[in-house]
Amino acid sequence: MSKEIDWSQWLSPDASTTLWQQMGLVMRLSVPAILAEVSSIAMQYIDSAMVGSLGARATAAIGLVSSTTWLFGGMCVALITGFSVQIAQLIGGGRRDEVQSVLRQGLMVSLLFSVVFACVGIGISGGLPVWLGGAPDVCPDSSRYFFIYACALPAVLFRQAAGSMLQCSGDMRTPSMLNILMCALDVVFNTLFIFPSRPFSLLGLTLSLPGAGLGVAGAALGTATAEVITAALMLYCLCFRSPVLRLVKGVPWRLERRCLRTAARLSLPMALERLIMCGAQIASTRIVAPLGTVAVASNSLAVTAESFCYMPGYGIASAATTLVGQSVGAGRKDLAKRFARLSVALGVVIMTSTGILMFLAADWMFSLLTPDPAIRELGAYVLRIEAFAEPLFAVSIVATGALRGAGDTLIPCIMNLVSMWGVRITAAMFLAPRLGLPGVWLAMCGELCFSGLLFLVRLLRGRWLNVRTVQQT
Repeated sequence: MSKEIDWSQWLSPDASTTLWQQMGLVMRLSVPAILAEVSSIAMQYIDSAMVGSLGARATAAIGLVSSTTWLFGGMCVALITGFSVQIAQLIGGGRRDEVQSVLRQGLMVSLLFSVVFACVGIGISGGLPVWLGGAPDVCPDSSRYFFIYACALPAVLFRQAAGSMLQCSGDMRTPSMLNILMCALDVVFNTLFIFPSRPFSLLGLTLSLPGAGLGVAGAALGTATAEVITAALMLYCLCFRSPVLRLVKGVPWRLERRCLRTAARLSLPMALERLIMCGAQIASTRIVAPLGTVAVASNSLAVTAESFCYMPGYGIASAATTLVGQSVGAGRKDLAKRFARLSVALGVVIMTSTGILMFLAADWMFSLLTPDPAIRELGAYVLRIEAFAEPLFAVSIVATGALRGAGDTLIPCIMNLVSMWGVRITAAMFLAPRLGLPGVWLAMCGELCFSGLLFLVRLLRGRWLNVRTVQQT
């Protein structure tokens, strides 16, 4: 499978493709993107499994700030989407000369905001765990973990920026391979940083495996090191190896009002959505925190375990953004609608399958994450509750990606606001005192089903195709 796609055979006004050919293209772009997303969540799984071996307190330390790390990661995604969607639509419209300008502006804005995000994260790292309601014995490790994460935010942002731009150009393979490499590096560095030096046997010989013995801080440092290396490689591939996006001489490095205005129109609703979602996650964390260390640890590990089910949906969503964005840029709204619906259908099939596997393998998944029997029992129980929401969860994830490709970011933000705060948090506040952690996850399951129905209606009505596009700015 070649990295580059001949978009002219798909997007030209006289192009004629069958349903199976269109599905084949969706699969071609989705599979590498799924691998990239799965490898990304595998890093969290690795961190959780390695730290989980240290006990419930260490697991709770990471889980306590997970919603906030998710917020910063989401803000990075929102920021770069404003530029990557423009790139997709400009490529689809055949305006390759303007792509270089948008690329440069995206990199400059990423540099500026990466410094801002890092400074903010470092500034709040000391008091954040206390504010989130963490236990006194958990807060110090949690604070150290978040401080190291904040220091690595420039690398996180540039890795995401370069990967997103490559994906929107149609190159899904390069980000996928590099994210898999990052996962492997994470294993190596976590092993070196988390655990102390210890002996091991190999072919009858007793050798010493070096280690720093940093515990929770070592998990953050290992992941940060893997992020830095991968970000450097991703930027190299973007700027010097990509046939479509590599930097060429003669294009000035300057900010243009039209590009920034379009980026803001696309990114600000997403950023607001992330703030809303993270606010809800933080509220959920504060609802869970009083339930005890076992509940906090179980909740954190269950979120990580469930990620393997929904991350394929985010991979398909990335493909949908590219396909819909380039179709809209080429003026092929009919093709954009078809790609959106095919992508959602594929997401439902895959996430329904992973939901069934999650339900059946919940006990085994938790056995890999922690040796604590109380955490394993409670975590597996709530994980099975969530399995029933996966089909409609797939609709909301993939539909969001498709709508994003068309430039429709405001309405999804409003729908998520209503769903998250009107359903999930309200229900969790009512159910948690009565049912404990299972009540929180029942609320989550109900909200995901409600959100999926909202996005399905939005997608099928087709009004998102009339959103003002980059071509018209």
